[in-house]
Amino acid sequence: MEMGVTVRRVRFQDAARMRALRLEMLADTPLAFLETLAEAAALPHKEFADRVARNAVGPLCAQFVAEVDGRFVGHAGGIMSPDDRTVTIIFAVYITPAHRGTGILKQLIDEVAAWSRTAGRPELLLEVVVGNDRARKAYERLGFVDTGVRVPHPVIPTLRELRMVRPA
Repeated sequence: MEMGVTVRRVRFQDAARMRALRLEMLADTPLAFLETLAEAAALPHKEFADRVARNAVGPLCAQFVAEVDGRFVGHAGGIMSPDDRTVTIIFAVYITPAHRGTGILKQLIDEVAAWSRTAGRPELLLEVVVGNDRARKAYERLGFVDTGVRVPHPVIPTLRELRMVRPA
C-alpha cells in the first residue's frame, strides 16, 4: 500500500484537477475510454465542472480519486447499470504510471464498492479490452472473474471487451 495516499469521492472544487487527470488518462490509455483526447481537450472548463458536480453526490453515479501530495494519481467511477439496478458498472479506471502496482487500484475499487453497497447494489461489473492482460490480471487479484461474455468496444468496433464481475 502506498503511503500518503488519500482516496475519496470527488468534490465540486476538484474540477480543474479532474480535467488535468482526464486529459492524462486519455493520452496515456486511449483505448480504455469512450472519449478521445481531442474531444476532452475541446470541452470548456464548465463541462468538467458540471461532470464533477453531478458525480460528487448521490447514489446513481460517482467518481473517486486518489491523491498524493495534492496531485490526483488515480480515478475510478461507478454508475448504476441501466439494465440491472443491483449492479454498479465501474468506469474510467486509471492509475498514473508512477503509481501503478502500489495498491491504489484496490483502494479506489474498495471505495466504489462501499458506495455501491450503500446505494443497494451488491454487484460490480467492468469491461476490459481483450488483450489488456495487465488490467485483467489486476482486476482478478481484486476478486473479479471473467464472465465469458465478450462485447464490442463501444468506440472501436474491431476491438472486443471482456466482462468481469465481483460482489461489491
